[in-house]
Amino acid sequence: MSKLAIVSVSDKTGIVDFCKQLVALDYRIISTGGTKKVLDENNVATIAIDDVTGFPEMLDGRVKTLHPKIHGGLLGVRDNEDHVKQMKEHDIQNIDLVCVNLYPFKQTISREDCTLDLAIENIDIGGPSMLRSAAKNHKFVTVVTDINDYDLVLSEIKEYGDTSLKTRQYLAAKVFSLTASYDSMIADYLNKQYELQPKVITNSYELKQSLRYGENPHQHAAFYVDGKKYRYSLASAKQLHGKELSYNNIQDANATLQILKDFSDSACVVAVKHMNPCGVGIADNIDKAWDKAYEADPVSIFGGIVAYNQEVDVYCATAMSKMFLEIILAPSFSKEAFEILSKKKNIRLMTFDLEGEDPVTKCVSVVGGLLVQDEDTYHEKAEDLRVVTETVPTDEMIKDSLFGQRIVKHVKSNAIVVVKDGQTLGIGAGQMNRVGAAKIALEQAGEKAKGAILASDAFFPMDDTVELASKYGISCIIQPGGSIKDQDSIDMANKHNIAMLFTGYRHFKH
Repeated sequence: MSKLAIVSVSDKTGIVDFCKQLVALDYRIISTGGTKKVLDENNVATIAIDDVTGFPEMLDGRVKTLHPKIHGGLLGVRDNEDHVKQMKEHDIQNIDLVCVNLYPFKQTISREDCTLDLAIENIDIGGPSMLRSAAKNHKFVTVVTDINDYDLVLSEIKEYGDTSLKTRQYLAAKVFSLTASYDSMIADYLNKQYELQPKVITNSYELKQSLRYGENPHQHAAFYVDGKKYRYSLASAKQLHGKELSYNNIQDANATLQILKDFSDSACVVAVKHMNPCGVGIADNIDKAWDKAYEADPVSIFGGIVAYNQEVDVYCATAMSKMFLEIILAPSFSKEAFEILSKKKNIRLMTFDLEGEDPVTKCVSVVGGLLVQDEDTYHEKAEDLRVVTETVPTDEMIKDSLFGQRIVKHVKSNAIVVVKDGQTLGIGAGQMNRVGAAKIALEQAGEKAKGAILASDAFFPMDDTVELASKYGISCIIQPGGSIKDQDSIDMANKHNIAMLFTGYRHFKH
């Protein structure tokens, strides 16, 4: 006796050939709506769903497969005598194969003209129900959701008369991953539309690539993405050249792009090492910005990652070709620049989007849980700064102070950054005390610290950082303020004729 298959797909790629081969293998095809029309037009014999259920499709197609004749045929356990008896009593036939892919909810909500009503109409109900029923009963039923599995299913049916249990297990697990992802996408969309704080976070991620290893060679790792289009995002970046990314490359490249995103108002180049900036430069053109970023720390940039917010040109490409870099990221590369850089076999050249969404929240995993917080998108403005010292900063000092603040929030705490003329001069990152971070930054800046700005991600608990800054000739300090000993730091600044600005905003990064 021939077998039954239900076929109802939104993505009709390859479906005609798949169904023709199923028919040739003695399957009868039950189909619905647009899929049935396509199959009929291509001379594939089909059975209408209402001929099976005895009920017409109704409510604009919202109800068509939600029926015992369908779900009984999918869920009946064929080696259970009671199930077999009940199915016979109610004239329910076994359904052996389900081929369904879901309404394009993701594509719908990505459209600029998408309305809430349109999104809701593209929430599939019957499709996931059939998939789940078939997947639950995968001991007997083959369930196909991915066009890439058509050949596997057909080849096994041709060779064995049916799919193997191992393949049905693989396909069933794939179904529940798909429906979980689909539902989580809907939940995320509706929570945002209705401005709700979800009690359960159900975001899903698709495998983008398996990685050679994690932070260290003995650790397995993979890169998953949520599929949304974000600006300055590594997840949607395109690799044009070079070897595969590693786990550490991805971490560093992401950190680089997030710093770069804060400087869309200037030509900017950012160099990062171990998720901390080692050089940042802004200027009125990209060549000058590169020179500043490189000269900020020509030692640490070796083996680092560099990102541009404008096209990489021949000047920059020629300079970078003379050193070892892991990755270069930019919105684009000129033809000549790409030719120069691609001569280096292993260097990774990548492009990223300047346009797209900005993430609202940031998630960090902890053992057994997830920390979720708002992204730190706050930018200090000149009019928000409070001068707390007798020495008043010049306009140029304020401009550099704001530059320093945009950088310091991307440096691991405790963080101190020394800057001048749109260039980092010294960066102290991740120290256990603030004066230790300042010492690193100031020693790196050296003589260049004279007349420079010192930016801090958090307040000074003591006046020792200010005292140290005075020895290097720092002209202005910008910090949040808020310490019970603020006055000590202010007094020390006044003693050494240093201007000090309070922002009122802390920028810890752990």
